[in-house]
Amino acid sequence: MKRKVISAILCMAMVVTMTAGCSKGGSTADEAKDDKAQVSDSGEKKFTIGISQGTMNHPFRVAMVDENVKYAEENYPEFECITTDGQNDSATQVQDVEDLLARGIDLLIISPLTSDALTPVCKKAMDQGIPVITLDRNLETEVTCFIGAENKPMGVASADKLAEELGNKGKIIEIQGTAGAPATIDRHDGFAEQLEKEYPDMKVIATQYCDYLRENAMSFMDDTLQRFGPGEIDAIYCHNDEMALGALEAIKTAGREDEGILIIGMDGTEVAFSEIEKGNMFFTVVYPYCAPEGMQAAYEILEGDGVEQRWKLDTAIVDKDNVKDWIGKGL
Repeated sequence: MKRKVISAILCMAMVVTMTAGCSKGGSTADEAKDDKAQVSDSGEKKFTIGISQGTMNHPFRVAMVDENVKYAEENYPEFECITTDGQNDSATQVQDVEDLLARGIDLLIISPLTSDALTPVCKKAMDQGIPVITLDRNLETEVTCFIGAENKPMGVASADKLAEELGNKGKIIEIQGTAGAPATIDRHDGFAEQLEKEYPDMKVIATQYCDYLRENAMSFMDDTLQRFGPGEIDAIYCHNDEMALGALEAIKTAGREDEGILIIGMDGTEVAFSEIEKGNMFFTVVYPYCAPEGMQAAYEILEGDGVEQRWKLDTAIVDKDNVKDWIGKGL
């Protein structure tokens, strides 16, 4: 008799335990989300967000990180952000992500320096069930969400606007970003393909990768201005504003600012807007720096209903005709 009573008690305990284990409801993904989140002393859920930046050596990259972190501090107290700087070196950024994974982050936000180098470690994160958000530059593997504008159309639009100004004929210097970076590839391809297709009398006569750095572009242009004399350069197409400003400085140093060389930048920095207003730059193409969209997407993934896999942002051309509308809105 005692054995029957004990057995009945054990069965009832098992039923209670199973019922408690299923009482949360929701999907398996929701349960995993709750399991990963830490709980503070006050009982609130806490999430650790890893933010891996490829480099923090110019305003666009700094703004991308700082504005996302600031937005989290002001709106999502449950988020703790850990930021890293890849120092313009893919191997360093890979190790940064490995370290973030080892620290048990709940979500990774990354702007990869180069796609090929960062793809394996980000795939590893996805395989471990850690959501990955890519900003500005995407990877060669599936991620939870990519946030950015389309770089190739920016190159096409730049070619069209430059052709209109030059009457479909001219000699161009192209200053490219980082070799292998998706933005570099697309900004080059869009521009080059449009020239070949629509403007055969517009030629790129010299080009070099300058890693999106002002000093590198200035050094390249110092050499290029010695190669090509007055009247031999009509325009300089730069993959970002920092390099455009480096080119401008080289032209001023060489005393050739009166030649009317048209300088094109990208990103939309406040300094570039100022130079456009002064007439020293032709135009820039504003590329949104993916903030606070990065942190907004993180919230929707961890606390909301999820986001679309591709979050497309808009671009805009800023020239002398509309620059007054943009002053104060740049990086």
